[in-house]
Amino acid sequence: VQLQASGGGSVQAGGSLRLACTAPRRNVGPYAWAWFRQTPGNERDFVAALRWSGKTTHYADSVKGRFSISRDDAKSTLYLEMNSLKPEDTAVYFCADSDRILGRSLFSRATYNNWGQGTQVTVSS
Repeated sequence: VQLQASGGGSVQAGGSLRLACTAPRRNVGPYAWAWFRQTPGNERDFVAALRWSGKTTHYADSVKGRFSISRDDAKSTLYLEMNSLKPEDTAVYFCADSDRILGRSLFSRATYNNWGQGTQVTVSS
């Protein structure tokens, strides 16, 4: 199932953006969704994850208190609310999901077996 991310754009420092990702579940059982980001020449880094069971959330230290991950189950849509944006948040943001999370870290790219195309977020100072 192809994930579709949207909502990126350009904003000044201190501003907000909300990313969305059409992310239907592919099957029942343990499941998680996540956002990663990548800048040119660098690896894709973890931003936030949402575990289906209990809707537990996890965040990278760099975004804690500023970003919020959530999912509207009725719309099968994953969101990333980004507030107090900083120039260092500039990146291409990717959504991903996984149906093989048992015994795996939700912070690791390798856990996720389904990825969407990225959406560019640019924060100017």
